[in-house]
Order: sequence, then C-alpha cells, then structure tokens
Amino acid sequence: MLRELTIQNLAIIDALNVSFAGGFNIISGETGAGKSIIIGAIGLLLGERASSDLIRSSEDSAVIEALFDIRERGEIKEKLRNMGYGEEDELIVRRVVSRSGKNRVYINGSLATLGTLTSVSESLVNICSQHEHQTILNPDTHIDILDEFGGLMQPRDAFAVLYSEYRSLEDQLDRLKAMNRKKIEREEFLTFQLKEINDGTFSMGEDAELLNEKKVLNNARKLAEHALNAYELLYAREDSILETVSMVLRDVKEIQQIDEKCEISPRDIDAIYFALEEVAFSLRDYKNRITVDPERLEIIDDRLECLGRLKRKHGGTLESVLKKKSEIEKELAEILSVDDQIARITGESVEKKRQMLDKARALSAKRTAVAAKLKEEIEQEIRTLKMADTTFGVRFFQPPTDSDGDPVAHARGIGTVEFYLSTNIGEETKPLNRIASGGELSRIVLAMKKVLARTGSVSTVIFDEVDAGIGGAIAEVVGRKLHEVSEHHQVICISHLPQIACFGDHHFLVSKHIVGDRTNAVVRVLTDEERLEEITRMLGGVEITETTREHAYEMLKTIHSE
Repeated sequence: MLRELTIQNLAIIDALNVSFAGGFNIISGETGAGKSIIIGAIGLLLGERASSDLIRSSEDSAVIEALFDIRERGEIKEKLRNMGYGEEDELIVRRVVSRSGKNRVYINGSLATLGTLTSVSESLVNICSQHEHQTILNPDTHIDILDEFGGLMQPRDAFAVLYSEYRSLEDQLDRLKAMNRKKIEREEFLTFQLKEINDGTFSMGEDAELLNEKKVLNNARKLAEHALNAYELLYAREDSILETVSMVLRDVKEIQQIDEKCEISPRDIDAIYFALEEVAFSLRDYKNRITVDPERLEIIDDRLECLGRLKRKHGGTLESVLKKKSEIEKELAEILSVDDQIARITGESVEKKRQMLDKARALSAKRTAVAAKLKEEIEQEIRTLKMADTTFGVRFFQPPTDSDGDPVAHARGIGTVEFYLSTNIGEETKPLNRIASGGELSRIVLAMKKVLARTGSVSTVIFDEVDAGIGGAIAEVVGRKLHEVSEHHQVICISHLPQIACFGDHHFLVSKHIVGDRTNAVVRVLTDEERLEEITRMLGGVEITETTREHAYEMLKTIHSE
C-alpha cells in the first residue's frame, strides 16, 4: 500500500509530505485547493505523460516520490528482483520532471525507464476517475474486466502464446506464397545475377593487383629509362660505381701489403662489390622485361571495368560481391524448396490453429460461466446503490468465420464481449455507453470496483470525483460501499460530499495559503475535532450554524458506532 507521498515544486505545491494509512482515507478541501494536483502527482508515478508546465513557477524541476509497503506482494518483489532492483519489503519510486526535458525515473534509488516504472506501479495503484468512467464505457475493455473478475488471465495468456505462434506461421506462409507467385520471375533474375558473378570469376585482391599492373604499363618508358640509367651508373659506364669500387679494392690491398695493422677488410669491399653487381644485373633484367603492351593494357581495362560493374551493383568491394553471391545462392535454394516449405508450414499451421481454437473455445466457455456470476454480483451491488430496477447483462458476439468455416481469432480469444444495462423495469438492456447517466455511471463504476476488489491485484485504489452526479441518501450508500472496498484494499478518496467523508477511517484536508507573494497548497491529517469542523463545512457551505455542527456530529457518531 501507499505509505508516504512527497511532492516538491509541483503546480502550487512547494513542499508536501503525506503519510497514508490502510483502510479508507478521505481527502477533502475547497475547490481549487490542490486536491487534483495530488492525484496528478500519483498519476506521474504511474507513468503518465509529464509536462514542464506542471513545474512550480521559478523552479527548474519538480520531484514526486512515494514509499510503498510491499511486504505481502510477493509477485511485485519477484518482478523487482528480476529487474535488478532488489527484493525489499519497501519500494521507493521517484520521478523528476525538469524544464530542460531531462526527466528522470528512479526505482529503489536506481535509474529506470518510464516503461519499467509503469510496469511496476500498475500493480500497486489504480486511479478511478472520470477517465475510468470512459474506460468502462468503451466496449473494448469489457472483455478485460470480465477476465480479471473471473481469474482468466492465465488461460488467456496461454491462448495468446498459441495465437502468436499461429500468426507467425501464417505470416511465413503469406511470404512463401507471395514468393511462389513470383517464383519464376525471381528465380530467373537471381540466376542471371549469379551467372554474372560466376562469369566474372575473380580472386580476392585481384582488382588491386590489376590496378598496379596498369600503373606499370602506363609508365613503361619512364620505368625503362630509370632502370637503364641506374644500370649504367652502377656497371655499364667507364667511370661506373662498380669500376670505382674495384679501384678502391686494389688500393686497400696495396695498403695491407705495406701495413698489416690496417683494419679495413678487402672481403667487406668484395661483398659490397658483388652486391652492387647483383643489383646492376637485376636492373638490366628488369629493364629488359619492361615492354609497352597496349593490348595487355586494354585487357586490364576491360577486366577492371567488369569487376567495377560487379562492385557497383553489389556493395562496392569484392568482399561484398562474394557476400551477395552467398545470399543469392541461399535465396535460390529457398525458392527451389518453396513448395516443400509451404507444405510443411501449412501442416504446422493447421495443427497450431487446432490447438489455438481448442484453447479459445475453452476460454469462451469459462467466460460464459464467469459472465453469469459477474451479472449476479454486479446487480446485487447496484441494487444496494438505490438502483433497484437495474438489470445488468454480459453479451457475447460471435466472431466471423474464415474460408475453412472456423471462427476468426484475435489476441484475446474469439468473439467479443459487451456490457448491457437497463435502469427501468420493462426496458430491454442496451449497450452501457448508451444508457448510463452521470450519477448512474458513478454508481455502476463503484459497483464494479466493489465486485472486482475481491479479485483485483492492486493494493491501493484511488477514487477521484466518484461522487459526481449523486447526493443525499445515495451518497451515504456510496460511502458505505467505499468503506467495504477498503476492507480489501487501501482506499484513497477525494470527495466533496459529507455523507461519503463520514465513512473515512482517516481524513486529510487540503488547503492553500499565501506565503509572502506565493500560493502554497498543504495537506494535514485532521484530529477528531478538526474532522467535525470539516464535515460541518462540507454540510453547511459558507454559513455554518450550530444546527449544522450538530448534524455533522450525529452523522459521524451514527456511522462510527455501527
């Protein structure tokens, strides 16, 4: 349950901390005092969209933080453990809304995503407001309400797995059949591409080698000139380098015949001579190999153009051409085996469809039984809310059939569900969204909450404006029902009606004050005496008389003495 709520710099709230208890918590206050801001703050902790407009004027960010007691919520503790947020008996969620747009979410002190926050908090709190009324009026939600009431989410999830697998098989079949329809055209195209690549048989790096050879051929004369010049400098001229080295060698030998201590080795000079001679002969041979070959140059240009076309078509490199070749071969193999694949997947799809429809029919049968129980319990609750002539019904609409005559399934089963209502004797039931008035709708929503409270999974239910369109004796009945809901869940209710507020186990007052030149909203829990004054205010409005105070006292005394 929600234990602590802290709000900073949100709208007209400067800094606020509220400690909630179990049971029935009432929040009251004059219009505009800031009650809706508190509900909006809790909504932000449930993952609702945040806007910088919510931030208090002149502040850079707003912070909302809540402490939940989850010691008896094993499934939430397990979810948190699997997400890496620990497994404590308390859960702290925090949301920071910034003007810069750098909003942050924290779970137990660690950064989290908004999606993770929503996944965790949706199991903790449910806000029943005018928006909730619209949700219940939407027929698309009725099947979810029915399944939640009947505890059918587990078999529905099992069906959903089969449905997803069946849809995946059908998607594969659609793709294969489309491929089969274009089989000949596609096969011809791929075969042409593969032949083009195979005809241009190449080795890795061949384009680089050809470019180098082309460079050599384009510069043949220049290369021959440099090779000849170097050869002549080394060997062929009268004053060549080798002739000079030979003369050096003779001089060194003459020196050594006279001075045996000369450390210059003729053998080192011999080695230099023979090495230079080898270079000279290599230059001569290299020069002799160089030819001006226009025909070879043309062949290289043609080959480079062929490789260039392949590269331009298939990724820009020879590596990408080889990759494309592999992909083409794989797709061709798939095309050639498409008939076998269609036959195999068709068989799998037929079997998966049978399993799926078996699950769907079993789920529909359970829904029919659950619908009768839901009808009985909601009618019982509605009649205690001064709607004695009301009839509630759950109608099932059969699905269309496919070409095999089987029902067409959707992600939640087969067929659709819609709630029907009649508020007068002799009138046939009609769709809920065409019948209920504002006051009636509030009571119907409350009746559903009361029924679902025994099976719902959330710890805290918040009722915002549940008293819309009602008053007098009906308000007292609604208050009693809300108190009954609080026997199963922590209930937090914003109300303007004293008949409802009297049933609260704890009463909080929201008020706003001017501090300096700023408006600030505050919340405080009321003592018994202060609560009497607040109920009196709610009864009497502007002019509070002793008679009004006595009436408030009697209301509180009567209710809390029961």
